[in-house]
Amino acid sequence: MFGAIPLLIVPFVLYNLGLLGIFGGGDDPWAIEMFSVRMMSGGVFSMTLGDLMVLIGLIFFFIEMVKATRTTNASIMDHLLSTFVFVAFLVEFLLVKGAAHSVFFTLTVIALIDVLAGFSVSMRSASRDINMN
Repeated sequence: MFGAIPLLIVPFVLYNLGLLGIFGGGDDPWAIEMFSVRMMSGGVFSMTLGDLMVLIGLIFFFIEMVKATRTTNASIMDHLLSTFVFVAFLVEFLLVKGAAHSVFFTLTVIALIDVLAGFSVSMRSASRDINMN
């Protein structure tokens, strides 16, 4: 049953915790610098909390794509719940002031691609399971 839970709910919840001020940062918690590293080239690589959120979203998106290749009854529920997660992202993006941010928009697009790709991968996998005589 836990396999049907869409993992992109994690960045959604984390973003909302950030809006509540759990991570600090005042008006824009996503600009908080997590770390920086001086590179051999002389440049400085720095990662903000917003960058980390997008990275987390992409990692969970990859896992969702791997899950989409299953052809079980749980995969149908997973796709349905992923659609609900995307709708939650979209509604929050349109209606919540704090969600009008490029980080949240990027996570919303990741959720949309998850829904579209999940259905596409499942249909493709299912069509290979059907034998045409």
